[in-house]
Amino acid sequence: MNWNSIRAALTTPTEVPRQGPRLRTNLDTDLLKLAAIVSMLIDHVGGAFFPEVGAFRWIGRLAFPIFCYCLTVGLLYTRNIKRYLGRLAVFAVVSQPFYVLAFHPHDWMVDRNWSNWNIFFTLFLSLLAMYGLKERKWWLFLGAFFAVSWWNFDYSGIGIQLMLIFFLCRNHPKIGAALYVLTYLPCLWGGYPEDPLALKLGGFAVDWAVFALLAAPLIFLPTRSGLKIPKWFFYAFYPAHLAVIAAIQFML
Repeated sequence: MNWNSIRAALTTPTEVPRQGPRLRTNLDTDLLKLAAIVSMLIDHVGGAFFPEVGAFRWIGRLAFPIFCYCLTVGLLYTRNIKRYLGRLAVFAVVSQPFYVLAFHPHDWMVDRNWSNWNIFFTLFLSLLAMYGLKERKWWLFLGAFFAVSWWNFDYSGIGIQLMLIFFLCRNHPKIGAALYVLTYLPCLWGGYPEDPLALKLGGFAVDWAVFALLAAPLIFLPTRSGLKIPKWFFYAFYPAHLAVIAAIQFML
């Protein structure tokens, strides 16, 4: 790997071929989505019921990068990007009340702080930005990037950053993996000792976002599980599991 190959990867034309594979990373997206929702479920159970137990949240760091990668695959293969964006938008709105009840009831009902938005909104804006990049509609890319970075969306602009890596390096998995690792490398010295979720190594605290690195093999190494799951399951699971978490918290 040298500078010329890296530059070639990052300047890959945005046109997508009509025939043949459109990326050389993992196309086993049903397996990836299943891994992501299991990771997310563990993360949310930990956040709701065991907030001081780091292992739950550490496992949960795999979910967001995998979701971003699956969105990138969808961007390259979907026949109707507007319908794809529409599904994300609908489920973002449908999921919001359950998300609030599960994780931010006090903020919304007492403090009237209505700035906590579920992850579907972040994914929607990230995909919208990448659609703007792919179609060279720069105003759309910049507008979506500004919105997701300026307002209180989970992960802020990191979703767009990850999708840029996955998209631009779609035919150069080694370079993509290297850039992915570099994205999370600052976590090694960015933790706070007082953070109960930080990984303590001797006298150092490692930011718990570093566990997102564990998603790299799933993303960059092709698998062939043959797993097939109805796509609506992945959409419906998000509000459904939030509703269950909210109901359990209400009964406790």
